[in-house]
Amino acid sequence: MTTTSPLGGTFTFKNTDITVKRMGYGAMQLAGPHVFGPPKDRAAAMDVLRTAIDSGVDHIDTSDFYGPHVTNQIIRDALHPYPDDLTIVTKIGAVRGSDGSWNPAQSPEALAQAVRDNLENLGREVMDIVNLRIMFAEGPAEGSIAAPLEALADLQREGLVRHIGLSNVTPTQVAEGRQIADIVCVQNLYNLAHRADDALIDDLAADGIAYVPFFPLGGFSPLQSDALSRVAQDLGASPLQVALAWLLQRSPNILLIPGTSSVAHLRENLASCDLVLPQDALRTLDGIGK
Repeated sequence: MTTTSPLGGTFTFKNTDITVKRMGYGAMQLAGPHVFGPPKDRAAAMDVLRTAIDSGVDHIDTSDFYGPHVTNQIIRDALHPYPDDLTIVTKIGAVRGSDGSWNPAQSPEALAQAVRDNLENLGREVMDIVNLRIMFAEGPAEGSIAAPLEALADLQREGLVRHIGLSNVTPTQVAEGRQIADIVCVQNLYNLAHRADDALIDDLAADGIAYVPFFPLGGFSPLQSDALSRVAQDLGASPLQVALAWLLQRSPNILLIPGTSSVAHLRENLASCDLVLPQDALRTLDGIGK
C-alpha cells in the first residue's frame, strides 16, 4: 500500500504561514565525526542537500553548534539562494568546546549571539523557526525556562526570529513556555522504543502544535528489535523505513527530520513515506515501547 500525498503530506505550523511536507531532513550528520569539525567529503554533503531539495524536501533542521558553524556553511554553499518554499529551523542554547564538548549557553547574550551566528552562516536575514534547547542533560529535567525563553522572545520582537519552538523539554516546561511565547513546535527524543512523550504528542496535536522527534531512528544507537525486523520483512521494507512510517502514522502533527550523509540512505528515508502500515503491524510495533 502507498500513500497519495508526497513526503507524508503537509503540516501548517500553528498561527503561521509556514506549511511544510511532513518528511524533512536533519543536517546534523553533515558535520564531521561526533558532529565536530568538517566532513570527510564536503562535496558529498552538498550533494545530499541538493538531492533532498530536488526530491521535494522543504524543511531542513540544523544548528550552528553542529560543527560548530560547519553544517550551516555547507547548507548555505549548497542551497543559497534558497528556494522560496524552504523552511530552515535551527536550535540554540549551547556552544561547543575546543574538545568537542556540548556546553550550555543560555544567557541573553549567548542566545543573541547564537541567533546572529545562525543568520550569518546560513546567509539569512531572519530565521523561520528557532528552537530553544534546554539544559543539555541526558534528557529533559524540570526547571523554569522563563529566563532564556524571554530572551528569545526579545529576539523575535527585534525581527531576527519569526517563530519559536522548544527542545528537550518536559510537559510542564511546554506549558510554561506557552504562557511566554507562541510555541509552534516541540522537538524531543521520541521513537518506537522511547515513548515517554506519548501524552504530550496527543496534547500538542489537539492544539495544532508540531512535534518533531529527534533521533527518530535511535540516534547513535540505532533501533534494534526482533518485532521491528519481522514487520519489515513481512512488508518488504527496511526496519528503519518501518520505524519512520510508524511515526508518520502515529499522529498528524509529527514532522520527521531523519539525518544522513548518504544520498542512498536519504532516498531510503524518503521512500518510507510511501509505506502504509496495516493494523496488525501497528499493534506489533506499538508493543515495542511498552
